[in-house]
Amino acid sequence: MRAVIFDMDGVLVDSEPLWRLAEREVFAEVGLELTDADCERTMGMRTDEVIEHWYRLSPWEDATCAEVEARLEDRMRELITDRASAMPGLEASIAMIRGEGLVLGLATSSAPPLIEAVLSKLGLGDAFAISHSAINEERGKPDPAVFLTTARLLGVDPSECVAIEDSVAGVGSARAADMRVIAVPPPHLFDEAGYEEADIKLHSLEDLIPEMLR
Repeated sequence: MRAVIFDMDGVLVDSEPLWRLAEREVFAEVGLELTDADCERTMGMRTDEVIEHWYRLSPWEDATCAEVEARLEDRMRELITDRASAMPGLEASIAMIRGEGLVLGLATSSAPPLIEAVLSKLGLGDAFAISHSAINEERGKPDPAVFLTTARLLGVDPSECVAIEDSVAGVGSARAADMRVIAVPPPHLFDEAGYEEADIKLHSLEDLIPEMLR
């Protein structure tokens, strides 16, 4: 293995609860009341695809999908700035990966402004050789495009990459890209069937050891 490619939300940063909060607030503004479980069903997807998903199921009239997307991203940027924190074990994991001589990449469904907000909040501005958003692809996760492009930009073959993911959509995306996959699911979703596609499943990045990267 030559590279480790991290997902961002739920892997670098404890932002999945913030996404659920933001989604419930913003969708309520257009008359759609979501539960946390509803939000978890779209975890790992691009923001525009999440909005299109709910619009197909329950169309609203008071705002365009683009306006709802902008509201959601603005609210997330506020929440990241005010409340976001690193996932347990992140700093040690990055140091260990660097010590193994592996290059680091970031492949996320979040838009570039949110990537910038997270990396700034966590002090990781120089941690990744490449940061790539699925917004720049025709399709988001579980399509493999975001991981394939990240590997290409890193100059490595996808089969030489380990992907670290927290969502079922992300695990499927990395698996479709022919990468080794380490899943770090949210605790209450740990036993969901979709995570069985991963090569290794961890409770926390604190459990990551060098042997898992080889």
